[in-house]
Amino acid sequence: MLYELRIYHIHPGKMQVIQDRFKNHVIDLFMKHGMKVTLFWEDFDETYNRLYYIVEHANMELRNLNYDRFRNDPEWIELRRVTELDGPLVAKQESIYMKDVSFFENKNK
Repeated sequence: MLYELRIYHIHPGKMQVIQDRFKNHVIDLFMKHGMKVTLFWEDFDETYNRLYYIVEHANMELRNLNYDRFRNDPEWIELRRVTELDGPLVAKQESIYMKDVSFFENKNK
């Protein structure tokens, strides 16, 4: 399994807008394109203004294919256009790719 930690540096004043976009639309769109979001976080110290989430992928090839399909989905294109009429929500996006380690089994699964 490939775990992608996505870190969004959010423009000031846009955190609620991006959270609403995820809650009301994007998570379902991700699922439509085979991407499973498992966890979300935001900074405890709100001055950092970052949103974090984990997406699970079978492998990097499938991750790339699914994101390509998502980015080209007319529903996503229109949603992004409408939610960014007052400017972009994300100033910077980072991805960190992780995999399980052999010595730890999560007992909460």
